[in-house]
Amino acid sequence: MPVELTGKVALITGGSNGIGAASARRLASLGVRVVVADIDADQGKVVADEVGGVFVRCDVTQPADSAAAVETAVREFGGLDIAFLNAGIGTGCSLGDDFDVERYRRAMAINLDGVVYGVHAALPELQKRGGQIIATASMAGLMPMPGDPVYGANKAAVVGLVRALAGAYSDIRVNALCPAFADTNIITPLRSTLEDIGMPILPVSAVVDAFMSIVEGSGTGEAWFVQSGRESEPFAFRNPPGPRAADGSRVEAAKKDPISIALKES
Repeated sequence: MPVELTGKVALITGGSNGIGAASARRLASLGVRVVVADIDADQGKVVADEVGGVFVRCDVTQPADSAAAVETAVREFGGLDIAFLNAGIGTGCSLGDDFDVERYRRAMAINLDGVVYGVHAALPELQKRGGQIIATASMAGLMPMPGDPVYGANKAAVVGLVRALAGAYSDIRVNALCPAFADTNIITPLRSTLEDIGMPILPVSAVVDAFMSIVEGSGTGEAWFVQSGRESEPFAFRNPPGPRAADGSRVEAAKKDPISIALKES
């Protein structure tokens, strides 16, 4: 049965172009009221006007901006149901001779801190309505990306964060979207190389299709891969070996997240 989205409220960071803008259009076509959040005010306002939503300038590296974006959704539309934490950039440096501290810090601030700040800001409102968080990670968060190890690191962190949050909050859903190289501005420096080696470039519509599968689904703690020539679905993580007692028996308390229990009791 199709999920009824009419009247729902979505906040999209990085909503002025690429995956964010396309997702805003798809959601709006289904009756969702959209807050477009981006550092690019000119293009962000264009997208917001197009989808009948509102724009808010948001630098995701600043916690106050994420808080203001959530406040905008509540003020303009009465609440929040979907937080699509999508803003991201490439790193453009390795850890070798071309390592650049400023590029590294900026990439981590946008790709990881931006998700953390967005979750923190959106969580109270989402819990009121049983909403959901979708964070844009990448296939680089599921497999090695030697060409940009810093990007791989922050995207893997997003996947790990999503999986942990899903276990920590049972009243909302939290999932990750993990596309391969999609036809967006982020691949501009790589496009000719990708074409030369025959690497498929995903149409943005394919990524949005996977995004909508998450929105309309029921899973949580999942990382949906989007790869050319394959149907998108949650990546099947192999369970790591859990703790065992000296006699080899499983430690059942491990299933209850003893770290969280200890923190709550301390």
